[in-house]
Parts: sequence; structure tokens; C-alpha cells
Amino acid sequence: MSEHSIIDICVEPIELCNLLKIANMVGGGGEAKTMISEGNVLVNNEVVVQKRKKIRNGDIIEYNGKIIEIAYNPTKKSAEFINTVVLASKKEQRKKRAKSKARINSSETVTEPSIKR
Repeated sequence: MSEHSIIDICVEPIELCNLLKIANMVGGGGEAKTMISEGNVLVNNEVVVQKRKKIRNGDIIEYNGKIIEIAYNPTKKSAEFINTVVLASKKEQRKKRAKSKARINSSETVTEPSIKR
């Protein structure tokens, strides 16, 4: 068996397509999903076609001649993970603001003067 590197993840489980992006094994999410669905990715020496397969501590992933082992380390948060969490919370805040504005706008009644004929 050839040399393999260890990738620390701070969230367990992690989806296979996301792991391939984080480990820089693919250029992006679309490429990751395509490679998985075509059967080009091995998890623990078995071909996997589930894009969102849950990957856990100790799993071994092989793609394109590169082999990685997964290690769960909750204290080691990558910059990409932190960015994802921050963006998700900002997006949620924007949704809440939009909902509250929508409620205010819908509760306000607009009265137009009636035209008498």
C-alpha cells in the first residue's frame, strides 16, 4: 500500500463530496459529485457512488492515486469550516430580517382615498 496523508476533520460525520473539496483532491463540488457518481472514489477499498456518504474517523479515501485517512479532531477547525459556519449564520440572519420586514410590510395597511363619482 502506498503512502497516505491524514486529514483532520472537526465535524463528524462529513459528507464525501465536501471532504474531497476540503482535502483539495478535486477542483470543486461539481467535480467531486461527478467523480463519485462515476465510481472513481473508493472508501475503505470499496467503490462508493453516494455523493453524500457519511465519512467518519478512521475511514480511508482513495481517489486518482491519492490516499487519505480521516482523523477526527474537534479542536482543529479549518479556515474553510469557519468561513462556512460564519456565512451560514449570516445567511440565517438575513432570512430572519427579511421575514420580519415582510411581516411589518404586510401588517401595514395602505389606504387610498376613495374617488367619489
